[in-house]
Amino acid sequence: MSQQAMNVTHRMVPSPGGRIHVVEQGAGPLVLLVHGFPESWYSWRHQLPALASAGYRAAAIDVRGYGRSSKPGDLEAYRMLELVEDNAAVVEALGERSAVVVGHDWGSVIAANSALLRPDVFRAVGMLSVPYAPRGGPRPSEVFARMGGDEEFYVAYFQEPGRAEAEIEPDVRGWLAGIYAAFSGDTTAGPGAPDPHFVSRGGRLRDRFPAGRLPGWLSEDELDFYAGEFERTGMSGALHRYRNMDRDWEDLARFDGAPITQPSLFAGGALDASTTWMADAIKAYPATLPGLVTSEVLDGCGHWIQQERPAEINRLLTGWLAALPA
Repeated sequence: MSQQAMNVTHRMVPSPGGRIHVVEQGAGPLVLLVHGFPESWYSWRHQLPALASAGYRAAAIDVRGYGRSSKPGDLEAYRMLELVEDNAAVVEALGERSAVVVGHDWGSVIAANSALLRPDVFRAVGMLSVPYAPRGGPRPSEVFARMGGDEEFYVAYFQEPGRAEAEIEPDVRGWLAGIYAAFSGDTTAGPGAPDPHFVSRGGRLRDRFPAGRLPGWLSEDELDFYAGEFERTGMSGALHRYRNMDRDWEDLARFDGAPITQPSLFAGGALDASTTWMADAIKAYPATLPGLVTSEVLDGCGHWIQQERPAEINRLLTGWLAALPA
């Protein structure tokens, strides 16, 4: 789907970190769409027209550090508190007082924290692929260091500035094709294959990616769009999100164990490790998401849920949104 065919409006709006790139379609109640890693506003290309047709003002952003949005040089500028305030600033800049926020992957975590920290702005929250889990437990870096045994968990691998960039940036398009295939329902390597969430000591993450074909949801032109964005921006802004997880743990200490009480939605893929590894978080939803309206796990679906299953996600989102209090 080309940008031209989508009939979208691009704009830049002020934010605490500089400017945020917003792509809009439709009119009505505001729905703010927040992407994950390694993506962009473009990951919502199927949702923008569907939400607009259903009577909503859909606004997909480039998260700070991505695409056309500002890319502060300070690593600490990518902590969760900053990204939440970016979201609130976008709502204000669009002339609205409140919005529904929906996120995928890291965007799911950003959306959840936006609802938690700014309930005055975000009246409902949708989370795709990554379940809500309240802040708690040991420091994240300690948890990641214990995972994988002789191998290194990918989040730990991403921690050192420049290390993952050195793997990715010489062949951005090939690396993106690999990670999209590795976590897609139709191209995942499956049981028995080396797990692409881990890195062999001295190895590279891409050594675990399947090669040879794109997932069914991704065309060559769509891959070109993603690659072009990261060729222009580099990867550091995106990777700095991972490098602030311990800071987030410290910043959010006052919210330890806190539930999100606004109306909420969750959807995940049955073949997505984010869903399976965090099954206990989903089981805890009666306590952690007391306002939960919709929760579904899609059979045969991987991580890139709104791109792998756009019709189903559009149905879930529009049905949930229609049921929300005005």
